[in-house]
Amino acid sequence: GSLGLDIALGVGGLPRGRIVEIYGPESSGKTTLALQTIAEAQKKGGICAFVDAEHALDPVYARKLGVDLQNLLISQPDTGEQALEITDTLVRSG
Repeated sequence: GSLGLDIALGVGGLPRGRIVEIYGPESSGKTTLALQTIAEAQKKGGICAFVDAEHALDPVYARKLGVDLQNLLISQPDTGEQALEITDTLVRSG
C-alpha cells in the first residue's frame, strides 16, 4: 500500500469492492496513482480494471510500476457514455 495515501484518506486505503474515480488537473499524477494502486491490489490477489478514456495507457510504464497487464481488464471506450456503460457492466458482473 501507500502510507501517504492511507493518511490522506484517513481510512486505511481505498474501499474494497467499490468504484474509485481519480481526477485532477493534467499531469498531476492521476495515472501513476491509479497504476500503483492497481499493482498493489494485484499483489494482494485483487481483480482490477482500467477504463482508459484518454487512450493513453503506456504498457511499458505500467509494467515498471508493477502492473500485471495479463491480468488487468483494460477498456478504451470512445465516449464518456461508453465508459459509464463499461463500468456499470463491470460492477454488475461482480
